[in-house]
Amino acid sequence: MFSKHSIRKDFLIQIIISTLALIFAFSSILYFFIEKSIYDEKHAELLKYAQNISNYQSLFQQDETFNENFFSLNIEIIYLKREDLKMSEYEKTESKHTYLTLIYPFNLKNNAYLKITKDITSTKHLLNRILKYIFLINIAGFLLVVLYAITLSKMLVRPIKQLSAKLSNMNEHLMKPIDTTTLPKEFEPLGEMLNHLIARIQNFVKYQKELFIGTAHELKTPLAVIKLKNQVTLIKERSPKEYIEALQNTNKTIDEMNIIVSNILNIGRQEGAQLEKPQQVDVISILKQKADDFKLLASNEGKELEMSFEPNAFMAMLQVSLLNQIIQNFLQNALKFTPKDKTVQLRSSQDDYGLLIEVIDEGCGIDDSVDLFAPFVRQGNRQGVGLGLFLAKSAADALGAKIKIRNREDGIDGTIASLQLNSKLSCIIPRYK
Repeated sequence: MFSKHSIRKDFLIQIIISTLALIFAFSSILYFFIEKSIYDEKHAELLKYAQNISNYQSLFQQDETFNENFFSLNIEIIYLKREDLKMSEYEKTESKHTYLTLIYPFNLKNNAYLKITKDITSTKHLLNRILKYIFLINIAGFLLVVLYAITLSKMLVRPIKQLSAKLSNMNEHLMKPIDTTTLPKEFEPLGEMLNHLIARIQNFVKYQKELFIGTAHELKTPLAVIKLKNQVTLIKERSPKEYIEALQNTNKTIDEMNIIVSNILNIGRQEGAQLEKPQQVDVISILKQKADDFKLLASNEGKELEMSFEPNAFMAMLQVSLLNQIIQNFLQNALKFTPKDKTVQLRSSQDDYGLLIEVIDEGCGIDDSVDLFAPFVRQGNRQGVGLGLFLAKSAADALGAKIKIRNREDGIDGTIASLQLNSKLSCIIPRYK
């Protein structure tokens, strides 16, 4: 019925133990309260009799239960040697009868005491019946609590079973988001998280298919070119110089294939990097280091790299290699598409979500209708395989970050590539100059 590590089992055990403890404590308090109340009443009754006798009044003065009390009482005068005894009371059982005895001072000069004994067997039987009824009620209440706990536990795990059933019927070809409106309020965050995971899986499957198709297409074209050039070369005899030129063209095409293969290998390396243990690093320091590396490169190309970093420090738990890959891709693309004598900006700022990192160029802009994060998608007439942004998107997903590319809206041609890191498990550290 339960697995080895079952939340439902733990819940039932805890509620059963707590219920037993509560019932035992409540029943004990209730019984002792009833018993004390009855014994206090009997003690007051015996004390009243003793006081009436000591005051030479009627034994059963204003007592409506005269007949009943008379036959259950035994009154005698005893003489004790102890002069310091004032009053005492004790209980004794003989021949299945229980007696309550009160010793009360009567004439201390003569050491005379009243010994009033009352048969309380019926009272004892009443207390035993009360105890028995409390015990039976406790058993019935305990069984009801167990049944209620089992029903409640089934109700609590029902949404989990529904989610499990929906997920078990899904595959990579048929994945639909979970309708969170049908879930209890407490399970809505879980449903939203699963929908986010499903969306990531859908994107992964989509991009993997595009990657396989694109890889086959990208490799097929240069192979066809190599084969065609070789066939043309073999049609007739040529001079050594012409053969050398043909081989050089073939090597050029092979180099293009090597670039494609290297980029595909980078995808495998990145998937391995996603499994690296996250480290606590200062993201601002990493950005400054990257800016220093690319500032010289931008200067050699006749371009300028501007930097603006806020806050002064931002600590986060992440895989450094993935963050480096994203920032490097942003800066490489910005410098590639930015004309000479233009400016590229690298800046960071803090918002409600976390840390926003932006790379702004003065290039030709992008086509908003094209999914630039799909594999083998190229923008403009620049050279490239078209896997850089695909790798950047995969790295951002692994970091739990948001990545976006959009056109500038300040009247200047160009794009803004942004990466937004979640502030969860991150903090800002102030630095004082």
